[in-house]
Amino acid sequence: MAEAQDRVGGAITSNRNDEGYLWEEGPNSFQPAPELLRLAVQVGLKDEILFADGKLPRFVFLKGKLNALPMSPPKAIASQLLTWGGKIRLALGALGFARPAMAAEESVDQFFSRLLGKQAVERLVAPFISGVYAGDPKRLSAKAAFAKISRLETNYGGLLAGAILSMKDRKAQKLNDPNIPKPKSGELGSFRQGIKMLPEAIAAKLRAQGTAVKQEWTLRSLEKQGEIYISKFDTPTGEQVVRSRSVVLSTPAYVSAKLLQDYLPVASQALSEIFYPTVACVVLAYPKSEFAYDMKGFGNLIPRTQGVRTLGTIWSSSLFAGRAPAGWQLLLNFIGGTLDPALAKLSESEIIQAVHADLKKTILRPDSKIEPKAIAVHVWDKAIPQYEIGHLDRLATVEAQLQKSQGLYISANFIGGVALGDCIKRGLQEADKIDEFLK
Repeated sequence: MAEAQDRVGGAITSNRNDEGYLWEEGPNSFQPAPELLRLAVQVGLKDEILFADGKLPRFVFLKGKLNALPMSPPKAIASQLLTWGGKIRLALGALGFARPAMAAEESVDQFFSRLLGKQAVERLVAPFISGVYAGDPKRLSAKAAFAKISRLETNYGGLLAGAILSMKDRKAQKLNDPNIPKPKSGELGSFRQGIKMLPEAIAAKLRAQGTAVKQEWTLRSLEKQGEIYISKFDTPTGEQVVRSRSVVLSTPAYVSAKLLQDYLPVASQALSEIFYPTVACVVLAYPKSEFAYDMKGFGNLIPRTQGVRTLGTIWSSSLFAGRAPAGWQLLLNFIGGTLDPALAKLSESEIIQAVHADLKKTILRPDSKIEPKAIAVHVWDKAIPQYEIGHLDRLATVEAQLQKSQGLYISANFIGGVALGDCIKRGLQEADKIDEFLK
């Protein structure tokens, strides 16, 4: 196994400083998928898993204030996020009263507007898109980016009926494993010392079994001679050549595209078409006394119509204990994305000031004069792969090309979901295929 960086984990970036702050600059929490929890237990992290309170509210900033996302029908009726007309439109669509799709592949905007109405898209769906993909709802593919929700309409005729029936199906298939923690509904997970504990524990387990991960090994070329793959790496000790029957690429699409340019040019072209926007993670801290709210929640998302540049803010120290010193609130802010390409031209200090100005509009007290404690700024030049219109066709092209080259596999977050749990599930599925191939 080879890793180009001097550490394992890829985009997982957990850090701690001497002041007592613990923060993430990449993935910041995870949905507690069974595959992820099982893997964590297998590598010795069962007692290190943390779950945030699933009852903590999520907020959307709208018309100058935070509005809690409704988590039940009565709360949805009372919510100020939608007008009465918007609520009725959403309810009818959720019950299945929606016109059929007019295109073979709909954008996220087209799909949810048809089912739930324009207002629900603007105030509920689009902010979520900003938080997960930092993307453009008019460019993202509903079938690719929201595959599970898209299937609810296809398989069950409506979102509400589909959600109820599919939940019954999942419960019927659920396996009880007493060794795996049982999270409650709505809970998100992390580890006591950050998400980096998972890749580091995996690497330690492999090392104990005699298979150390080669760090600072950068794959420069890949070719096949007969049934053997020839992989050439740049390493701290010079070029290294590895011969193997099988190769797995877990690199971003643009890196995989370059590696396959000569060997599989058709697959390379398809991979090069996957877009990655620039996104900055801005980690700031403020005294708790500076906030206009009690800060008991997961965080807030911001519709693009509200005149606020920041995409959303995670209230990190409200989610997990030990993330900030007493009396301080730690915030993970995300800014940039597909709809804000100009962010890439800003300096770190300009990014911090832009986020601070937005926080003064959203969650800080109007009379607050304090400057933020800047913990970190991480600008991801190519952040999150965008599952845009045509994404599934591009992946089908890549898969067809891989079928022509037995022993070559791709497992990365541009396939099957960007969430950590999705990546682990995909990796386990690919591992089974590789094991079968090698046998």
